[in-house]
Amino acid sequence: MTDALGSDVLVIGAGLAGLSLALRLAPRPCIVLSPAPLGQAAASAWAQGGVAAPLGRGDSVALHAADTIAAGAGLVDPEIAALIAQDAAARIDDLLALGVPFDRETDGSLSLSQEAAHSKPRVVRVAGDLAGRSIMRALASAVRRAEHITLLEGVRAVALLEHDGVIAGALVRGPRGDGVVRARETVLATGGIGGLFRVTTNPREARGAAIAQAFRAGAVVGDLEFVQFHPTAIDIGADPTPLATEALRGEGARLVNTDGEPFMARYDDAAELAPRDVVARAVHSERSAGRGAWLDCRASVGAAFPERFPTVFSACMSAGIDPRLQPIPVAPAAHYHMGGVVTDRWGATTLAGLSACGECASTGANGANRLASNSLLESMVFGARIAERLRDATPLPLRVGHAQAPPQIDVATLDALRERMSRDCGVVRDGAGLTGLVDWITAAEQTAGGPSALMAARLIATAALQRRESRGGHWRSDHPATDPIGRRSFMARDGQQGIRFLDRDPLPPQPRPRSATA
Repeated sequence: MTDALGSDVLVIGAGLAGLSLALRLAPRPCIVLSPAPLGQAAASAWAQGGVAAPLGRGDSVALHAADTIAAGAGLVDPEIAALIAQDAAARIDDLLALGVPFDRETDGSLSLSQEAAHSKPRVVRVAGDLAGRSIMRALASAVRRAEHITLLEGVRAVALLEHDGVIAGALVRGPRGDGVVRARETVLATGGIGGLFRVTTNPREARGAAIAQAFRAGAVVGDLEFVQFHPTAIDIGADPTPLATEALRGEGARLVNTDGEPFMARYDDAAELAPRDVVARAVHSERSAGRGAWLDCRASVGAAFPERFPTVFSACMSAGIDPRLQPIPVAPAAHYHMGGVVTDRWGATTLAGLSACGECASTGANGANRLASNSLLESMVFGARIAERLRDATPLPLRVGHAQAPPQIDVATLDALRERMSRDCGVVRDGAGLTGLVDWITAAEQTAGGPSALMAARLIATAALQRRESRGGHWRSDHPATDPIGRRSFMARDGQQGIRFLDRDPLPPQPRPRSATA
């Protein structure tokens, strides 16, 4: 690995957030780290539902923002909700300009589908469930053509370089060993934390690296207890598990138990279109009671399955399940992390020289429960805002930073961690389970020397233990009530390994792009 490679901007991660940001930085030069061949490992490519945008008749920015706020269970920043809804149409135009073939009606207008907790049809899709794959293909092609982007494939960051409280790049690891990439500005865009759980729809490598690295460097992280479990992962024993897109329920598919009884109406008046956390708990309850859970698409999709939802159809058929003729077995799976590295409205973190966007960031857009199909939108909106801020900012000097690589987690410890996280920090949690989980992780860290996966898991479990209420994706069976006043959670490093909770948002509103020297 080349040592001390320098860049104006270092983008860590090559999913939708990282690639869209890198493209918009032009002409400012940047390096993009892609831990696998471009487009092959990013969770963005696995997104089935599509991108939410208020484009339809009778829809509006205000309605989209209101749905985002309602889904977030009292913790969404209203200004951020309005911001991403306001920018949605422009970001869809960006994708159309790149050639993304969104589905269209016979009159040429974009087809819009309705998903859970949306009051209007507003999700643009590609061939039913191929949005993520098509978007990433278009972005990857554009990135390979961009002269201002240097792409390092098969390379990942293992620690952030720090110089007098300023982030100065990253210590990286690739096929030829370890090296250093120095940068004036560093952006985290590494995705989520699903790989910390035994059942997940995310890549197994998604283990909260950005959270651990930023926290270790001194950044504030927030809302880590809020993990969204997708209610309809296809239960075929795969790791990661494929999911049955929420669009299926939007088009009339029904959740049934062993007896063929539709059960969602017993849990929520919105039935199949209830928020994801409600549906996930309902599926969890049916399975825990021995009644099982299946998604019945026979009447709503039927023979059209191969054309309308090819990804789901292929996953089912590979396991010997024909969804045209039989219901699909489903289970909740760790799917999306509402928490992450805390940023302001321009994607800046609490550390100079460090920004974050995409799933690894905590922007205030998702609260306690992300609205379906807002994740790709949020990634693009904040990628664009970071690019705008960095293009206009006074460049920081190129510094020589320092970092120490944490040890890698061994297979046995990782397997045990994933089992325990699913059991004790899953869809339903309680104080006893969380306390035992934190104690186990702490002991494992001492034995293993503090791998990033263990640190990220300890932060998530500690935040879940601290929040003694149930809200959105965080459900405590020993504290089922929701507090009258919703408060976000913020955590910072205390000493080398300790954790302290902050009583307020560490980043006040930013009315305009913040200078890199601020």
